Amino acid sequence: MRIGHGYDVHRLKEGRKLVLGGVEVPFSQGLDGHSDADVLTHAIMDALLGAAALGDIGKLFPDTDDRYLNISSLKLLKTVGETLQKSGYQICNVDATIVAQRPKLSGYIPEMVSALCRTLNLEEGQVNVKATTEEGLGFTGTGQGIASHAVALIEKTK
Repeated sequence: MRIGHGYDVHRLKEGRKLVLGGVEVPFSQGLDGHSDADVLTHAIMDALLGAAALGDIGKLFPDTDDRYLNISSLKLLKTVGETLQKSGYQICNVDATIVAQRPKLSGYIPEMVSALCRTLNLEEGQVNVKATTEEGLGFTGTGQGIASHAVALIEKTK
């Protein structure tokens, strides 16, 4: 068994869609980044890659490569899942937390879990997503950005 931790943060920006866990969340701003800037999916990818000692998403999908410009992070997550499988690992579970003062995310979490599970070919009980605020503190609390943490447990299959 191997454990990995992932963390990602992106600044909020006008004129972008807010995508979290592959789900478009209605909001006046979106996250700024090379891809769709989905902090939840990025943190999960880094947790999975870290658990397998396969680097991070910057190594696999550099932001200097236009192939990844505005790409859906779920497409990248699918590649990460396939990379783990080819390396002889299976995912046991993923637990993630989104840190955002707003918008309120609880109503979108079931859809996020479903999208992440479909992408990784997991049962819904293997992925958990939570959301919290920082009570007005820090860059997430003041609404400058959104962050996400994730942990993943994987096991060697071969």
